[in-house]
Amino acid sequence: MAWHREHLPDPLPAEPLELAADWLAEATRREIQPNPNAMVLATADASGRPSARVVLCKQITPHPGFLTFYTNYQSHKGRELEANPRAAIVMHWDKLHRQLRVEGRIVRTSAAESDTYFATRNWQSRLGAWASQQSEPIGSRAELIGNVAKTALRLALPVPTGDEQASDPGLRIARPAHWGGYHLWAEAVELWVEGSARIHDRARWERALTPQGEGFQPGPWSVSRLQP
Repeated sequence: MAWHREHLPDPLPAEPLELAADWLAEATRREIQPNPNAMVLATADASGRPSARVVLCKQITPHPGFLTFYTNYQSHKGRELEANPRAAIVMHWDKLHRQLRVEGRIVRTSAAESDTYFATRNWQSRLGAWASQQSEPIGSRAELIGNVAKTALRLALPVPTGDEQASDPGLRIARPAHWGGYHLWAEAVELWVEGSARIHDRARWERALTPQGEGFQPGPWSVSRLQP
């Protein structure tokens, strides 16, 4: 078995999210694993009790330095982010022997940004955002499907067939107010590259964030190599 011999740049780059964005773009371009933008999102409630789940990273914006994802604001994670607006993510590209970790502060995207992304979603996914009370209990799968059909009728939309590949009929479906995006502003970033004999290459960048308007004014990054 041939060893993987990639290393982090030396000297380390001043801006870690530029390299992270390149990694995501490469994983997407090469199509060597499903869902290259999947990331584990960890949150905690007001008492500090953690939870984690997989969501999709829709964009890494190296400057000023945040990741973007979307969800139901009334979901379990949405309620936790409202109570404790901090989060951490992990993206692991095992086929590329790379990993990204980010820790930081959470703010909602603007309504306009959420509207723009929502309009790009498959119409059945847009309907689902209206029909599902995410994270809330329901009696059966049949009841859930019935709720989707009732919502479609209420919004004067076709009842979906379940075929996600069906052509989009060009329906205009407004974004529900309870659904939208978040920016995870990076306070800390770790980049990791798998090494032989478990001597991995690992580095961590940290910076301060000062609240400013709807986001933050970031300070300069400091960086350290870490032992694996």
